[in-house]
Amino acid sequence: METSTKNTRPAEIVNILVVGNNPIEMGNILDKLNQINSIKVVTEIAFDTQSIKERLVRFEPALVLIDDNIGRPELKEVVSALSVGKKTKNVPITILKNSNYNESLAASSILDYLLKQNLSSESLYCTVKNIIRFRRTLQQLLIQAQTV
Repeated sequence: METSTKNTRPAEIVNILVVGNNPIEMGNILDKLNQINSIKVVTEIAFDTQSIKERLVRFEPALVLIDDNIGRPELKEVVSALSVGKKTKNVPITILKNSNYNESLAASSILDYLLKQNLSSESLYCTVKNIIRFRRTLQQLLIQAQTV
């Protein structure tokens, strides 16, 4: 499934992989991503580790959004698989959480946590914007390290 926002002249195109197991919640997240007008968002949806691998054959995400409703063991498995994958080991992950009371998963690839109850197109845009800045800064640091 591929979705994109309609913009006359988007500043950037951002690929986002959305991982979850609830089609209704995934639809709500996609609706909010489609409401972002400043960038063009191209999305792919995955429901488990196997479908993530299938999506990554042709899709290179700049960000991975994972719904914590997939369950703690599955969440650990997905984060672990993304952290070691050739195409995804440097891709930032944002976890969409149901509550702050649930224990957070500690992993270096998890860059951000968002509460679903406060989820809006603005909060998603801020996360995407921060990811873009993070990736640019990382690329600049890598270039500087190579020239030294």
